[in-house]
Amino acid sequence: MRAELSQQQGDFNLYRMIFEERPYLFSESAVFVTDACIHRQRDIIAAIESVIALPAYQQRVLAYAPEAAKFIPKTHGVFFGYDFHLGTEGPQLIEINTNAGGALLNAIMARTQKVCSNLAAEQLLARLTWATDNRNPEQAFIEMFIDEWQVERGQQPLTSIAIVDEDPKNQYMLPEFILFKRLFEQHNINTVICDPSKLIFHDQALWHGHQRIDLVYNRLTDFSLEATTHQSLLEAYLAKAVVVTPHPRAHALYADKRNLALLTDEAALLDIGVDVKTRTTLLTGIAHTISVNPDDAEALWATRKHLFFKPAKGYGSKAAYRGDKLTRRVFAEILQNDYVAQTLVQPSERQLEIENKIVDFKLDLRHYAYKGQTQLISARLYQGQTTNFRTPGGGFAQVIVVSCQNKETHR
Repeated sequence: MRAELSQQQGDFNLYRMIFEERPYLFSESAVFVTDACIHRQRDIIAAIESVIALPAYQQRVLAYAPEAAKFIPKTHGVFFGYDFHLGTEGPQLIEINTNAGGALLNAIMARTQKVCSNLAAEQLLARLTWATDNRNPEQAFIEMFIDEWQVERGQQPLTSIAIVDEDPKNQYMLPEFILFKRLFEQHNINTVICDPSKLIFHDQALWHGHQRIDLVYNRLTDFSLEATTHQSLLEAYLAKAVVVTPHPRAHALYADKRNLALLTDEAALLDIGVDVKTRTTLLTGIAHTISVNPDDAEALWATRKHLFFKPAKGYGSKAAYRGDKLTRRVFAEILQNDYVAQTLVQPSERQLEIENKIVDFKLDLRHYAYKGQTQLISARLYQGQTTNFRTPGGGFAQVIVVSCQNKETHR
């Protein structure tokens, strides 16, 4: 990895930033998953995409979406993350994210794995990334951003990108922002990494200083751009003065966790016209989810040990709680806010030797996808309740897909 970052990227400081300042960003171990399991996950993603495309579905979820989500851009949104636990009955989707981080970091790590394997380079890269075609991930990522731009602006050149997050210099994923900046600049696109407060909307354009911004790669967790400091970005987006990806509508359609309640409600799916095969795929492939209603407090408390509580607009496992860890005080707070309760799907485990001790790690799998097509798959190894990139031996792990003659085997 040091050679990759210093030779290809020309900066040893980036290596230091990742491996010394963020020592648990990457796990030292890979995760092995059967091809049948991966195919099943892709079927679940395809089923979700087919339902989200339905006008009846969109009408329902946009009814509780913020106002910014009512604006309809032409772009789809980059880097959707479909997160799975590998349960005993097969993979179960636990959530969808619309600004999933880590794709470029994992792509670089996948390439470094080539020197650690006897597999041919092309075969290994395909098994590591499970790419949809023969392009390397970085090329697929660039083409994705160009596609987002051209669907809005046609053949007009894309000359500038702003990678936007709050206080980016102190973000844990700053190394990835730097890598994206270099990737864009290698394709002759001027790029800045900035806080949204540094963007100004005037003269029907979005500006960072004297640089006009064509496209914003949005890494904010204010998904509807409601914060006061995001006002210029929101105004430019609604005025079609800048291309924003991913955007508020994408989050409303895909990542609001209340949507999972609709996607796992058979009666609702039937009512909006979802066919039986797709319904079956969703009901067996997504962890069953319900919206938390204070009227159901007694039943929810009684069954809490089998549930996981998540804020509807949450991210990064913030304010998410396993039911068996709940106190009455926290439960009362949950009842007063927009939460969902999801059937607890225990993650599968991976044993590693850490400092001469055998340690159990939990894992989840993430598909980085664009328009329903998987570009890259990674795993995250962790201990405790949720992923935190703070556990020795944990972090992003490469996924190696192994063939399995028994196509019914999912673990």
